[in-house]
This record gives sequence, structure tokens and C-alpha cells, in this order.
Amino acid sequence: MAKGPTLLLEKAFVGGPVCGVDEAGRGPWAGPVSAAAVILDPNPRKVPKGLDDSKKLSAKARESLEIEIKAKAVAWGVGFASVEEIASLNILHATGLAMCRAIEAMAVQPMFALVDGNYRFKLPCEVKTVVGGDGKSKSIAAASILAKVARDRLMTEMDERYPGYGFASHKGYRAPIHAEALLSLGPCEIHRLNWGPVKLALMGKDPLMAFEDALQEELPFEA
Repeated sequence: MAKGPTLLLEKAFVGGPVCGVDEAGRGPWAGPVSAAAVILDPNPRKVPKGLDDSKKLSAKARESLEIEIKAKAVAWGVGFASVEEIASLNILHATGLAMCRAIEAMAVQPMFALVDGNYRFKLPCEVKTVVGGDGKSKSIAAASILAKVARDRLMTEMDERYPGYGFASHKGYRAPIHAEALLSLGPCEIHRLNWGPVKLALMGKDPLMAFEDALQEELPFEA
């Protein structure tokens, strides 16, 4: 039995290009949500080696694979949904918007999309959901890497624009240094004001008291 993601799911589709789609940044206290879409070459020899769920890879490995994915993929795209869009649409629909933008940014438009998770987003092509997809599909794994690296890079830039919060280290996620900064500095322009931890900070309470699985009523995604 094969270990790690394969191209079996991609090969099951006929009639047009298949892309993998994944997101990054659903749960952080700050920053946008990102998404990526990738169409890999059907020739396994032209697929980057080492593709896997981005969370299982080191930052250095992700950055190296990002370059290789962009060079070898048939097409790829990255999209974001802003903090303002998350607030107005909710995280579920903002994630779908980022995914649409990623697909629309591709040089080749897919006929089918393999989407990580169990929520069937409304995308510009036919959708098949894959629970744990970044560990099963190489194209979803590639998308998870592009989405993660793109968002991490943006949050590092935000660290320079909004010093004191430690965005370069935790990328807007739950962390003691982030909680301390929220309490001492208050939220900045890229904080998600409707997130439980940020609301707690505004009340002068420790943001770390918020349940990680209850950061926002839309999480986790369910069909």
C-alpha cells in the first residue's frame, strides 16, 4: 500500500484537467485566509518529489517545494480573502472566495477540483471533497504547500507593518506571545475582531482562555 499522497484520485477523472485545492489560515486570530489550486502533470516523473500535507513538512522543505511546484505544474493559482471579507461573509464563505480566486488565477482552467475536507464549496468547476486530502492526493498536497507558504510570507510582511505582535513567528495563530501582545497593545487592523480570543482581549481577559475549536461559529466545516 502506498504511503503518503498519490495521483490515484486525479487519474480517476476523465474529460479534463483536475486540480487539487486547499486552504491555509482558517483558524488564526489575525490575517487573511489563503487558498491554492494546482494542476500537476499526469506524468509522475514531472511531479515534484516529497509532496505531502504542508503541516508535516518543515518551513524550508515547503519553500523549496513551492519553487518546484510552480516550475513543474501544468497550472497553479493562489488566492486570498481579507480580514474584512472574513468578517462580512464568515470564514466558511471567505474560504470559498479565496478558493475561487485561486482557480480563476490559473493559466489553465480545471474541469474538476479535488478539495481537502468535507465541505462542497461552490467553485468554477465540478467539486469532489476528500477528507484528509492533503495526505491522499498529490495535487491537494501541492495546493496545501502553496497556500501555506503564501500566507506565511504575507504574515511575515505584516510583522514589519505591525510590530510587537510577533506575526513572523506565529503567523497570527494562538501563541502566548500573541496573547500578551493583544492584551498590551490591543488588536491591529488585521486582527479578526469577531474571533473569540480577540473579543476576550478587548474585555481585558486572557485570549488563551478561548477554546481552540470554538474560535468562530463556522468552524469546523461540516457539509
